[in-house]
Amino acid sequence: MIRLILAALTAVTLSGPVPAQEGPVQGVIADQIEAFQRDDFDAAFGFASPLIQGLFGTPENFGLMVRRGYPMVWRPADVQYLDQRVEAPYTYQNIRIRDADGAVFNLEYQMIATPDGWQINGVQFIEAPGLSA
Repeated sequence: MIRLILAALTAVTLSGPVPAQEGPVQGVIADQIEAFQRDDFDAAFGFASPLIQGLFGTPENFGLMVRRGYPMVWRPADVQYLDQRVEAPYTYQNIRIRDADGAVFNLEYQMIATPDGWQINGVQFIEAPGLSA
């Protein structure tokens, strides 16, 4: 399963456009979300790791996947950066996103350090902390 977004040590709530966050991992995620909000899929694709870029091939394919599979990332109403953990070589950033309809989603971004800096290596949906099935 393809993973897509990232990290933070404390919960921070953002509304509207997503400014860069403290820490490089959060900054990359925030910058990608900001690119999605502008429909700048070329820029958003640039924050993806070589693995993700290879899977989708073009910014257009990548943008289509995000619009269909992660619409809350494409057009978030609110973003919270939650906990972050390191499992070398990856850093995982959990975030909570509220969409325009008020639905809340918990996502885990898998981040990887590359010669070009931090890049998003995948995103997956996760259960809310403290909840069980």
